[in-house]
Amino acid sequence: MGPVSELLTDRTVLTTLAVIGVLGMFVMLCRARRVSTSVEDATLRALHRVSQAAPELREGLTEESANRATPHLRELLQCVAVGLTDRAGLISWDGEANHHYDDLADKVGEVVSGGKRAHVDHADLDCTHKACPMRHASIIPLLVEGEIKGSLVVVADTGGKRLVNAAEELGHYVCTQLALAELQESRERLAKAEVQALRAQISPHFIYNALNTISSFIRTDPEEARDLLQDFAEFTRYSFRATGLFTTLAEELRNVDRYLTLERARYGEDRLRVQLRIAPEVLPVVVPFLVVQPLVENAVRHGLASKRGGGTVTVEAADNGTEALISVEDDGVGMDPNRLNKEFTNAHLSGAHVGLGNIHDRMQSVFGNEYGLIVETNLGAGMRVTMRVPKFSPGVRPLPATPEDDAVPETPIDETQAPPSIADEPRDDAEPLERTRTELAVPGEPATDDARARTAALGRRDGS
Repeated sequence: MGPVSELLTDRTVLTTLAVIGVLGMFVMLCRARRVSTSVEDATLRALHRVSQAAPELREGLTEESANRATPHLRELLQCVAVGLTDRAGLISWDGEANHHYDDLADKVGEVVSGGKRAHVDHADLDCTHKACPMRHASIIPLLVEGEIKGSLVVVADTGGKRLVNAAEELGHYVCTQLALAELQESRERLAKAEVQALRAQISPHFIYNALNTISSFIRTDPEEARDLLQDFAEFTRYSFRATGLFTTLAEELRNVDRYLTLERARYGEDRLRVQLRIAPEVLPVVVPFLVVQPLVENAVRHGLASKRGGGTVTVEAADNGTEALISVEDDGVGMDPNRLNKEFTNAHLSGAHVGLGNIHDRMQSVFGNEYGLIVETNLGAGMRVTMRVPKFSPGVRPLPATPEDDAVPETPIDETQAPPSIADEPRDDAEPLERTRTELAVPGEPATDDARARTAALGRRDGS
């Protein structure tokens, strides 16, 4: 199971435990107050408050998120006040008796430093406010991943064991949401690292070859050289932009077109042929950033680089109901399916097919395990990589570009190795094998029996 999948599993477990704990807490409170409404109605109200507070707490323990969450937490317990602190002190207070926070500050400090809950009776405080609603306060440490992030302060007009238990359950709930916030942050960091890994795979030799091709046109065709230089600048600006984990299919395909324009100028249009079949209605679909171009580059470098006379790369994007169906196909040398799956499974150790595994893992982490790549290939039969992308998915939206996106970092160029070229040597005239359809296993894990069972031979290509 990939790293992001593990994060999602942890998130599911934490969410389940949090909901169970809050429901148990509310049933207990309903019984304590002998309310006239049914436990079921109270549970529904509790779930509503839980759903209102959860998104705010999952933004982390900040003043803004705490100010939005504390009213829901107070309504959840029907208490006098609820406060949230970080390690430095109070960041939010909702309700009455806020004049007593200074009296509680020392206890809050002890809880944050020692990690043990504290209970304060109003009778022990020097209170001059008439009809002060506070009778007791419980202070609960907020422990997340073994580290105390702050504390929860619950002020009530009643006391006893039930108040302490309710405050502890609410504290556990808050800790769970803060843990989910950290998991989400880790997930985003991992996703950014995966995008950076794909950027690192943009071959220095491609950059060298692109610039070398552009320079060859400067004297013979200055206008063509100027256009290619513009395509190169736009390609690098898009590929190395600083923000955004998602983009539209239109933007991704525009970058693919720039890449293929540069490669066709290098190889020649008769040796690198391109077919684009794009349904206009799927252009606004949101996809993970850099999810199509690496597949096209893989087709050019590994599919056609060793084929005599070059070949054709076909990029298709079709409407498939609630999904967009995207495929990248080449009629190149192909690959042994068993070798592909073996190298992909061990990619985390060997570094082979990192781009393919990266895209496969990102697709599954964003959209679900059923959205991994499907590869059809065999020796001499070319390769076709297919992905399905939901037209709508919660939380998946392109982010606007920032001024930092216009900065193109310097890329080191290794000139010691000759750039790859499409080979002129004839290949064996062996009969092409049938393509094999493979649903890739999760990197680092062996393919399951079900995945093996889904592997099926397809019809032989017609050689076009």
